Amino acid sequence: MDDMDDLQDLKARRAAVLLAHNYQPDEVQDAADHVGDSFELSLLASRTEAEVIVFCGVHFMAEAAVLLSPEKVVLLPDLEAGCPLAESATPADVRSLRAAHPGAAVVSYVNTTAAVKAESDVCVTSANAVEVVSALPQDEIIFLPDANLGRHIAERTGKRVITTGGHCPAHRAVTVKDVERARAETPGAVVMVHPEVPPEVAARADLVLGTGGMVRQARERPAKEFVIGTEAGMLYRLRKENPGKSFHLLSPALWCPDMKKTTLDKVTEALRDLSPRVVVPPEVAGPARRALERMLELTGGGS
Repeated sequence: MDDMDDLQDLKARRAAVLLAHNYQPDEVQDAADHVGDSFELSLLASRTEAEVIVFCGVHFMAEAAVLLSPEKVVLLPDLEAGCPLAESATPADVRSLRAAHPGAAVVSYVNTTAAVKAESDVCVTSANAVEVVSALPQDEIIFLPDANLGRHIAERTGKRVITTGGHCPAHRAVTVKDVERARAETPGAVVMVHPEVPPEVAARADLVLGTGGMVRQARERPAKEFVIGTEAGMLYRLRKENPGKSFHLLSPALWCPDMKKTTLDKVTEALRDLSPRVVVPPEVAGPARRALERMLELTGGGS
């Protein structure tokens, strides 16, 4: 029995579902039952009959799966797979901002810890952030942690958005020169960037989208060539699903070392040992889940 057969056998015996984020290594994406963005995967897991969720991603993503599937076992193959952006915001930050802006709504990105979600009024994804914030009655919004996504929300809603100044190191490293070089090297290509990139980069792109939006645009647009301004792992899925099209990475800086910590050996070990397991304390899980549920209410149940 080879390694992949061993993994499939373990998955069947554990009644498990294997989820892989779009930024995961190629071989992990190939082994997964579902590949997608973090919240899309958590929702999907909550609607399956699987008893065990193996989340191939980073820690805050596994926490979100725990919040939406509290009765299931959620495994993260490498507990050291974190997220500098998520870790840049703390519950104390939220409490301090609430005290300074008592009339503001607190909106947290899904790229936050469960403890920060628990202090928030509602969560958002990069795909639905504008929709959710537009639906809130408050004109003043505390948004954390990503400053670039916060600016994106402010520009499209007209609301005053207060941010904590956090950034994704990979997305923040993209520059206008990267876009200019891509335009020169691939004239006519559609440039798609994530809203976590700097605003001056987003302003020069054709489309500003979350990863789910990139998947749809790559599939539906007649264009044959695309430049992708998000983490490098995204290109594997886009190329696999669109064999007649070409995809180029906007910048070599678009690389997340935490996303690459997952390996098939670690996935197999996690299923074999049912460890490492991610757990969220009940006093945190309850209010954090309500913030996620509020998002679903404002978006009709989708991500």
